[in-house]
Amino acid sequence: MKHDTDKISISRRRMLTHSGAGFGWLGLAATLAQEQRLAAAPHVANRNPLAPKRPHFKPRAKRVIFLFMNGGPSHVDTFDPKPELVNQAGKKGPGGKWMPSPFKFSRHGQSGLAVSDIYPHVARCIDDICVVRSMYTSTPNHEPGLFMMNSGIQQPLRPSIGSWLNYGLGTENQNLPGFVVLCPGKPVVGPALWSNSFLPGIYQGTHINNAKLDPQKVIGHLRNENLSQRSQRRLLDLTQRLNREHLRQREHDTQLDARISSLEMAYRMQFEAQEAFDIGRESQATLDAYGKGQFADGCLIARRLVERGVRMVQLFYGSGQPWDAHGNIMDHKRDAGKSDQPIAALLQDLKTRGLLDETIVIWGGEFGRTPTAQGARGRNHHATGFSIWLAGGGFRGGMTYGATDELGMHAVESRMSVHDLHATLLHQMGIDHERLTFRYSGRDFRLTDVHGNVAHQIVT
Repeated sequence: MKHDTDKISISRRRMLTHSGAGFGWLGLAATLAQEQRLAAAPHVANRNPLAPKRPHFKPRAKRVIFLFMNGGPSHVDTFDPKPELVNQAGKKGPGGKWMPSPFKFSRHGQSGLAVSDIYPHVARCIDDICVVRSMYTSTPNHEPGLFMMNSGIQQPLRPSIGSWLNYGLGTENQNLPGFVVLCPGKPVVGPALWSNSFLPGIYQGTHINNAKLDPQKVIGHLRNENLSQRSQRRLLDLTQRLNREHLRQREHDTQLDARISSLEMAYRMQFEAQEAFDIGRESQATLDAYGKGQFADGCLIARRLVERGVRMVQLFYGSGQPWDAHGNIMDHKRDAGKSDQPIAALLQDLKTRGLLDETIVIWGGEFGRTPTAQGARGRNHHATGFSIWLAGGGFRGGMTYGATDELGMHAVESRMSVHDLHATLLHQMGIDHERLTFRYSGRDFRLTDVHGNVAHQIVT
């Protein structure tokens, strides 16, 4: 799956832009609706960069939903109970005094895994969940932590995991973006978290502000208000001939290919996007199961999108850093309360529809929180040991993987880095992470850089 990057000159960019000037982004998209006709010509055959691609080996999963708890949830208050913190309460530890969780843990399911009482609905799904208790990352600061979890490096401007997945596998639905990001507003570093970086622009995540989900307005400029469909088609057929000639002269221009495919997809979105984002089409029983609120709506939309073939959906819990409980860890009860029922409903809904087996669901943030107190009741950022969990997509349910020490300070058993996590996710999607590369600036880049080991113990 190695692709070469071709540069596109300023004059060529201007030519393509000029060919659709004045019609708007989605209007210009319609100029490329005849791209499929080009398949008969040898010089442009099979050049759609979003077309489904063959994986390296048989995949266990086809799609990913990443429930991103931005701000950093505490492992010792959610999925990694530490009774020894009670014995050490108030004693001096690194960076503060040891503070036990104010929340009660109890065992659930046939597996008997312990879950905090702030997640009672998720606890009932624990037999479908693999809790990784041994995550660690390179830095306890938000910005580099967010970049690391999303793109495998703590500096900005590297492709996100969703972009890599679409580059490596394409997408099953050519009428919707292959990588959709649902975030009400934006997290700390915004669009850089779903950037395509040096990959062709077609693989960039499409950000949807799900603060208010009006299907008529959720994607701007979705309809051409000035032309009928027939008139638009005639006008754009003429423009398309110019674009086709422009493409014929640039057989190996991957950037131009990506531009054309992106605009063509935007044209097709006119006919499917509104329906995909219209949760009013769901039954009342389904709406009640997910509950109310923007995160609940986001979980339901995530299911509707993967059901329609979207490769990856990333749902941020909120804008900014909502899980960043410096002042009072009791804020976790509020945030878990808003996400608990929707997450459980999503897992159950996917399972009922037969989608969970081929859909990976991930829960977690950019890092964890300290087992010691910050101030009287808060917890600081923590990178050396924290928890995430995975469900579906061939991951073993009802199990924990790895461990932190008895106080929850460091990952000490079966330690899993972010690179290991990414390698394992790609493996479940049928991709060898060492072979998914892109040549840029004289070297081959990959999501896992020069690191990463697949955690075979947690997959079937």
